[in-house]
Amino acid sequence: MSQDKRNRVCPVELADGLDSKIRKLLQNPQKILSPYLEPGMTVLDIGCGPGVFSIEMAKMVGAAGRVIAADLQEGMLEKLAGKIKGTELEKMIGLHKCENERIGVSDKVDFALAFYMVHEVPDKTSFLKEVHSILKPGGKALIVEPKFHVSKKDFEMMLVSVADLGFGIVEKPKIFFSRAALLSRAI
Repeated sequence: MSQDKRNRVCPVELADGLDSKIRKLLQNPQKILSPYLEPGMTVLDIGCGPGVFSIEMAKMVGAAGRVIAADLQEGMLEKLAGKIKGTELEKMIGLHKCENERIGVSDKVDFALAFYMVHEVPDKTSFLKEVHSILKPGGKALIVEPKFHVSKKDFEMMLVSVADLGFGIVEKPKIFFSRAALLSRAI
């Protein structure tokens, strides 16, 4: 799979930067996700990296809920596994290795998060179709992209295409240094 500069996957060696205290302050997972998550939900963190959002999602959905932390890189999943090993979160977070061209999750979820990773996907239409197929009817997906990688024009073009895939745009939440859209799967 050939990748240009915008489609390059963030390497495992940079995982610590994704998990910094400064990032958690500027892009607080609790603050970003609490309006959308409830106890008992099944949620999917696509491109989970070292688990910054996965861990907080697990706390929000609680013991009755479930988080599927999905990543293309085994090294990222290993970092997350190391963080949750021996904790109650280990039972709540399932690790899933994606395929090169597919997420590959068969479970239906109430909510999916794709934080700073859609720009890394070569075939965004296929990716978004698969996200749609994973969501339960009425389920929601939060797509967040970095302003420094994704232009406003490119993000808006992606949002135009999601309607054809069966998504509605619920809102465009404000997230520091990001472009974001909350999508809903039609019932």
